[in-house]
Amino acid sequence: MNKKKEISIKKLLGIAGLGWMFDAMDVGMLSFIMAALQKDWGLSVQQMGWIGSVNSIGMAVGALVFGLMADRIGRKAVFIITLLLFSIGSGVSAFTTTLTAFLIFRFFIGMGLGGELPVASTLVSESVSVEKRGKVVVLLESFWAGGWLIAAIISFFVIPKFGWQAALLLSALPAFYALYLRLNLPDSPKFQAVQKQQRPSILQNLIKVWSKEHVRQTTMLWILWFCVVFSYYGMFLWLPSVMVMKGFSMIKSFQYVLIMTLAQLPGYFTAAWFIERLGRKFVLITYLIGTAASAYFFGTAESLSLLLTSGIFLSFFNLGAWGALYAYTPEQYPTVIRGTGAGMAASFGRIGGILGPLLVGYFVAQKTSITTIFTIFTIAILIGAFAVFTLGKETKQKELV
Repeated sequence: MNKKKEISIKKLLGIAGLGWMFDAMDVGMLSFIMAALQKDWGLSVQQMGWIGSVNSIGMAVGALVFGLMADRIGRKAVFIITLLLFSIGSGVSAFTTTLTAFLIFRFFIGMGLGGELPVASTLVSESVSVEKRGKVVVLLESFWAGGWLIAAIISFFVIPKFGWQAALLLSALPAFYALYLRLNLPDSPKFQAVQKQQRPSILQNLIKVWSKEHVRQTTMLWILWFCVVFSYYGMFLWLPSVMVMKGFSMIKSFQYVLIMTLAQLPGYFTAAWFIERLGRKFVLITYLIGTAASAYFFGTAESLSLLLTSGIFLSFFNLGAWGALYAYTPEQYPTVIRGTGAGMAASFGRIGGILGPLLVGYFVAQKTSITTIFTIFTIAILIGAFAVFTLGKETKQKELV
């Protein structure tokens, strides 16, 4: 590959990756803000669960709506719209004084987040050569870890001293970056090629995703997305709060979660290395099984050393699996319905993101043990791995059409 092409890939990865990082920063801070809001507003565990779930309802709507839009108006336009939506929403939500207003803004922020993620991975997938496609999309996902690290650092240093409002204002900065994106981000060459042809309607695209030709991969993706999102948001949004429940102070809990978050980066980088060598299915199944085992040991851990060790492995395997998921999803469909197919899978998955945090809130209120809760997540992750094993097709080195 020539030098010019190489530089353009790095530029695309940097531009899309920074948008991805800002997404992660917002989601990451939400888990810490939930713990702070509980103290400031005296929230019940059920109310805390609704904060995470409303965010996921917005993500479900956003993934579907903006996935459909991406096949009509282009990947670039949708990427910018979604980035602006969640950035501005985050800044305005810092001025709310009631839970109701906060939940309304979290819905719109979630819409931006839910739409941006599958569209950004689709854009990158369609712009990179076949031999590097999987690796580059996983590296795109690795910016998520950077965003979580920034969120953890801001939450550790800013929230205890300046309050959760200051943290939310900091997360609004990407709105300015979105304007810069408008000038610098090229649209997908595959979309531009299809744009010149007669394209099917939105309804035709929705039907085609479930046609006989695509039903197997759609079924697999919907099961996989549901299980991964259900377990991720159930576990990670509650991580600081679970640490508090296990007897640690809020400051100590933030510190330990920051340590666990550091393990996300090697999780991504190893997945990126394996995905072009051993394939998408191998990475997904292996890292999901690793996630399931780590979740089980985290739920049963009683000592600090086992809690930290299992938490580190949970971050490592889970985020590596996420990287492979975002690489694998756009490869299941042709260009004309790729945004729709990826958006619908992500949207269905977000239903899991609605149920996960609510389930934890309900079980904690019922005095259910953390062990039982994390066992449920362990089983869900294994179901996702089984779906890939039985229904998934390997897409390594497969040309996108």
